[in-house]
Amino acid sequence: MAARRSVIRDADSKGLKFEALADELRRGIRAGTWTVGEKLPTEQQLTDETGYSLTTVRRAFDDLVAEGVVVRRQGAGSFVAHIRPREERVRRRIGVLLPDTQLYYPRVLQGIDESLSAAGATLQLVTYRYDAAKEDAAIESLLDAGVDGLLLSPTMTEIDDPTGRAEQLMRLPVPVVMVERSLIDAGPRDRTEHVCSDHRGGAYDAVQHLAALGHERIALLMRERTPTGPAILSGYRHAIQELGLAPELEFTQPKAAWEADSAQGAFEQLRALEATAALVFGDREAALLQGAIRRGGLTVPGDIALVSYDDEVADLAEVPLSAVAPPKYRIGRMAADVLLRRLIEGDDCPLHQIRLRPRIVIRRSCGATASE
Repeated sequence: MAARRSVIRDADSKGLKFEALADELRRGIRAGTWTVGEKLPTEQQLTDETGYSLTTVRRAFDDLVAEGVVVRRQGAGSFVAHIRPREERVRRRIGVLLPDTQLYYPRVLQGIDESLSAAGATLQLVTYRYDAAKEDAAIESLLDAGVDGLLLSPTMTEIDDPTGRAEQLMRLPVPVVMVERSLIDAGPRDRTEHVCSDHRGGAYDAVQHLAALGHERIALLMRERTPTGPAILSGYRHAIQELGLAPELEFTQPKAAWEADSAQGAFEQLRALEATAALVFGDREAALLQGAIRRGGLTVPGDIALVSYDDEVADLAEVPLSAVAPPKYRIGRMAADVLLRRLIEGDDCPLHQIRLRPRIVIRRSCGATASE
């Protein structure tokens, strides 16, 4: 019991003593100090610890029992109830800002929606179509609609001051959790609450996988201006250095250039780099590259092994693509859970900064034994 003594603080002059004690116990339950079904301190223990009278402590417990937060069991004591406290049953409205609802984000949105629905909360969605100039107006529209909290996937790369932008978002008048967005290399200064994929880890694992198959010259082929690009590049370079592989096999071009020549330019660059394998962002670019490789008289994976990044349509390629698969559904669900917990617990809730590592789905394009 001594380890939990700090949970019960002295009441100040505001309100009655039993109300203050009930509030502290309630906060401790919400924060997980006592979990569902766990026995609470006895009335005598709390009397000894707080200095309150037995009558004050008993009235605090009476309030919690009346709310359904605590149940008494004759001869056994008081326990955290299995039903949710009344405050958790409030119907909340959550604002969601996404770049779009295509390809990557439907699974993220599904996870958000299922988490909110299970908690009896409603969702209000706006998109900004990757136009940073529209973000603030979109966020303002959600605030004007009276949302209780925000799940945001804002622009965080290729802007002048991403740290300043993050701090601005965290100062909004309602709790904010960023979804698939975070500051890169901000260190302990980062006070954002976020749930996102570990794209650096995903890129690292892809390079490590190809190296384990015997490749020493592994290229990174990307399109310009992607939110996850900097993290993927960082993970790729980290793996190349750690594994002692050939460096500087990187190529980036605009999305329009990939499509204009059906990846012919990317294929020619791949040949000039003398690469035998490549990590390609994303699935569509990797599928276009497959066609260029075939037109060049080479084969996948016989001459060039490929791993794509995203796993949205990788299985539909001519040679099904091995792919790094971010956990999109789990990202959405967990981000919503974090925001709801923040709304319930307030400042008692610890800051969540969560990264989920993608997995590699093995198909034919890398030359390894398929996992599906």
